[in-house]
Amino acid sequence: MISARNHFHGIVKEVRKGAVNAIVKLETAGGHKVSSTISLEAVEDLKLVEGKKACIFVKATEVMMANENLRISARNQWKGVIKEIKEGAVNAIVKLEIEEGVIISSTISMEAVKDLSLSVGSHAVAIVKSTSVMLGEEE
Repeated sequence: MISARNHFHGIVKEVRKGAVNAIVKLETAGGHKVSSTISLEAVEDLKLVEGKKACIFVKATEVMMANENLRISARNQWKGVIKEIKEGAVNAIVKLEIEEGVIISSTISMEAVKDLSLSVGSHAVAIVKSTSVMLGEEE
């Protein structure tokens, strides 16, 4: 078990090593591309190589929402339809379905929900920086 709300399975498509970190690119069963920046030590510990199955974890507080694709530095952008919004006094949990049965949860402010005019059934984009994507081994 892990506390990160967003948990996906993928296949490593590329491992690009730098001096200290690596960019690991994965693809989910639904064809979504995910980029993760992790330490070289983690790449070695997890034995990440092309073709290996891996798990992707992202905390809901690390997922930003937009109402259209943006040209920004965040590599991970997934379009979908909002399935649920749980409103709180300050924050909301927005659940975006990016493919049949695959939901990305985002914790954002109620002010952002209103400013973006987010509602159940509307289209939105979940955005995650690659440094916020954690990887793990498949069991």
